[in-house]
Amino acid sequence: MRRNRSILSVPAGSWRMIEKAVSLPTDLVLLDLEDAIVPDLKLEARRVVIRALTELQWGDRTTAYRCNGLETQYFYRDIIDIVEAAGSAVDTIVVPKVGRAEDLIVVDTLLSGIELGLGLTPGAIKLHGQIESARGLINVESIASATPRLEALVFGPGDYAANIRMPMESIGVMDRWDEAYPGHRLHYPMLRMLVAARAAGLEAIDGPVANYKDGEAHRRSCTIARSLGFDGKWCIHPDQLATTNEIFSPTERELTWARRVIEAYEEAVAQGRGAVSIDGTMIDVASIRLAETTIEAAKRFT
Repeated sequence: MRRNRSILSVPAGSWRMIEKAVSLPTDLVLLDLEDAIVPDLKLEARRVVIRALTELQWGDRTTAYRCNGLETQYFYRDIIDIVEAAGSAVDTIVVPKVGRAEDLIVVDTLLSGIELGLGLTPGAIKLHGQIESARGLINVESIASATPRLEALVFGPGDYAANIRMPMESIGVMDRWDEAYPGHRLHYPMLRMLVAARAAGLEAIDGPVANYKDGEAHRRSCTIARSLGFDGKWCIHPDQLATTNEIFSPTERELTWARRVIEAYEEAVAQGRGAVSIDGTMIDVASIRLAETTIEAAKRFT
C-alpha cells in the first residue's frame, strides 16, 4: 500500500510551484485541475500536468492529479488528453464530488479503454474518490466498492459544509461555530466515510485546513482525524507538511507499546499461558491486531 500521510495540493497551472513541491517532504504531490484553476486556464493547465508528469523526477513518490468533476465539460478531456500523453507516468487520478458509484465506474471504463489502446497494464492507474456532498455520503458504501481501481476515499469539508448548508468561515476549522454545538460537527460524515473505506479495504484521507497560517488549527484537525483512524490529510501549503507527517506517523511511545504487546503475547504462548497483561491491562487478540497495525504503519514511513 502506498503511503499517503501528507497530500500537498498544488495548482496545476503553476510550473514554479510544481517544481518546488517535488522536492518537499510530502508523500504525494497532487496537481489540481479543479478548484485551483479558473476556466480560461484549464486547457493550459492540462499541458502543464502532462509536462510535469513526463519531465520531472518523481523518484518513488506517487504521481497524481485531480480532474474536474464529471458534471463539467472539462472532465473527459482531463482524462483522455493527460493519460494518452503521459501514459504510465500517471499513478493516481483524484475524482472530485463523487456522488454515486456510477461516477467512478464511468472513470474506470474510460481509463480501461485508454489503457488497452496504449498497451498499458489494465487497472494500473488508481483512483481516489472525494466525498463532498450529502449524496456522496449517503452512497458512500457503494462508492467504496465501485471499482478495484479505488485506493482511497477523501473527505472534502468545504464543499460538504456548503452542500448541507453548515456555517463555516474557514474550511477545516470548526472552533467558532462549535461554540454553539456540543461536539465536532464533522464527526459523523468523517466517521461514516472512514468506516466505508475500511470495510472496502481502502485508505481514508481527511481534507485540508484552508488557513495555512493557523498552525494550531491544523494540528488540532490532524489530531482529530488520526484519532478517528484516518491515514493522512490534504495540505494546501508546505508549512503544513511537517505537522501532518508527524501526527500521521506512529510515535515512539506507540511503537514501544506495540513491541511490548507482541513480545508479551509470544512469551505467554510459548509458556502455555492463556492470560496476558501489561501494566495491569489485559492483552487479547484484538490488542495484537492493534500492535501489528502500528508496526506495519511504521514500516511504511521508513
